[in-house]
Amino acid sequence: MKKAIDKGKVKTKAAKRAAGNAPIWSPSAQAIEGAQMTQFARHIVRKYHLDKHAYADFYQWTVDYPEEFWSEIWDYCGVIASKKGATVLLDGDKMPGAKWFPEARLNFAENLLRRGDQGDAFVFWDERGFQRRLSYSSLTSEVSRAAQAMAQLGLRPGDRVAAFIPNIPETGMLALAALSNGIVWSSCSPDFGVSGVLERFGQIEPKILFVADGYRYGGREYDVLERVAEIAAGLPSLRKIVVVPHLRDKRDLAHVADIPKSVLLDEWLRKFSPQEIAYAQLPFEHPAYILFSSGTTGTPKCIVHGVGGALLQALKMCKLQFDLRPGDRMFYFCTTNWVVWNLLFQTLCAEATVLLYDGSPFERGGNILFDYADEERCSHFGTSAKFIDSMEKRGLAPIETHQLRELRMLLSTGSPLVAESYDYVYAKVKKDVCLASISGGTDIMAAFADANPILPVYRGELQCRSLGTAVEVYDEAGNSIVGQKGELVCTKPVPSMPLGFWNDRGGEKYRAAYYGKYPNVWTHGDWCELTERGTMIVYGRSDATLNPGGVRIGTAEIYRQVEKIDEVEESVAIGQLWPPDNPTDTRVILFVRLRPGFNLDTQLEEKICTRIRDSTTPRHVPAKIVQVSDIPRTKNGKVVELAVKAVVNGMPAGNTDALANPEALALFRNIPALAA
Repeated sequence: MKKAIDKGKVKTKAAKRAAGNAPIWSPSAQAIEGAQMTQFARHIVRKYHLDKHAYADFYQWTVDYPEEFWSEIWDYCGVIASKKGATVLLDGDKMPGAKWFPEARLNFAENLLRRGDQGDAFVFWDERGFQRRLSYSSLTSEVSRAAQAMAQLGLRPGDRVAAFIPNIPETGMLALAALSNGIVWSSCSPDFGVSGVLERFGQIEPKILFVADGYRYGGREYDVLERVAEIAAGLPSLRKIVVVPHLRDKRDLAHVADIPKSVLLDEWLRKFSPQEIAYAQLPFEHPAYILFSSGTTGTPKCIVHGVGGALLQALKMCKLQFDLRPGDRMFYFCTTNWVVWNLLFQTLCAEATVLLYDGSPFERGGNILFDYADEERCSHFGTSAKFIDSMEKRGLAPIETHQLRELRMLLSTGSPLVAESYDYVYAKVKKDVCLASISGGTDIMAAFADANPILPVYRGELQCRSLGTAVEVYDEAGNSIVGQKGELVCTKPVPSMPLGFWNDRGGEKYRAAYYGKYPNVWTHGDWCELTERGTMIVYGRSDATLNPGGVRIGTAEIYRQVEKIDEVEESVAIGQLWPPDNPTDTRVILFVRLRPGFNLDTQLEEKICTRIRDSTTPRHVPAKIVQVSDIPRTKNGKVVELAVKAVVNGMPAGNTDALANPEALALFRNIPALAA
């Protein structure tokens, strides 16, 4: 299907509607027939004597009968457990309060290390290219040694360990060792400053801190050991600091001994030999991970996830939604402070190979990740919407420079993927690939809107709601709506909903975060639309929606138009309280960072406004457009609209330690153009 778009021209609304009625990609009959999703659905239809012939009908069964569905996921995906138990769900009408598999006993790491052969578990590249690979057999041996070392330090199930470390094989190995003992894992990427790390790890009191000596990015090396000494001083709970050589050989790290309680990884493991791992058999709700909210509006929330919920979601996502199989090779560009790292690492449960990368995605002229995908026969390639947009702006065309023969699914998350990026992927990356924009998050360690190997892809739309997840869109009164914009909600419990927040006695903060708007319903905070055909469109965060004249507008609706204009590198839209003497209303302010060599003049302003007006509505057109040299982002690359809004409106910006470029906020203070 041809989707070429002339630069500078905008399709008519009628043309866009017509294009949206047909899929931009559809799976082949052979792919549908062979998919694990198809096989699982047929198994359910036969066993329960169902008359279900479409994904929408099958999806509805999975949310109408959650006990049967999640029990079948357990059996079909082969959960390894010493006990499953007869009860699947207690108090299923309560959110929070539902209890899944209360009699079960299992171990997370045991399920990820089920494959013990010489096949690749981890392959690692950095900016220099291939570095090393680690087999499942070798990984299991190293996990055994590290688990013994943790036990010798006296760590017990429920204790915490923390990692200030890049996305390297040792990170996954150490996480598996902790999880095998029932020890709770938490991680943070090494580009955080000392205060940002302490705001996270200081709350959970870890007993071991795993660190690397540094990391590489954009052709530079960054030593972090000085920061480690400061971090350690702020964590009195530590019994040991284990240093993983990454930038330098261990012979060049003799000065590590100057940091109290520190030891190099090899020295720490030296006296332990591989042996059979004694996997701790734990309750379904035993904590596995502590993940952190972005922390841009205050101290990061410590989100606790359980062993069983994380495992069941990982198995469902990997095997059914992604159709990952033994021997497949999964890549996702991410850092260790993002939930996507946990999801990537967990693809070991599908006996796949995990492709790790640490560094800038734009090395080798922007081609390094596709070089990686070609050379390592990547079957599933994950990235962000921003990276895809940046590829297009750089003029990259992997379809002309790379083979990508094994690539079946291209995943995107982090922010809404604009419709034009769908066109770009199929024109310039690969024609026959399932482009799956997914949306979920740290909060549930899963997706609400998910990938699906047996469904078509529609331009600008997320393929489907995730199996077993009762996703609806509500209006302000709490009515379920279709074909209209509203709040994304989940109306029934899901096993991977958090156990709660760390140190939130009584669960008041947890309930306020997700259950305060609609009683007994999870409100996720996304401004979305569920279409008649069951796809979803995400318009941005609902707490960042614009409200000029009382009409709610998702920021993504503006971005998807503005950032297709050649001169614009990126943008951020906020609502400014206006007028200042009676701030009961807001006006839309659009900030743009332009590509080198361009300046915002009257002609470009008119071009931006015309594009927005013609493609959306007059209400979307900003009252003011302001050029800025930078836009603040989190370390995961997400634009921090709320912090910009706070600064523009003269309010505190919140916690700037969570930002990759906190100095950019100063650009939005006291702008003369916004005083009138």
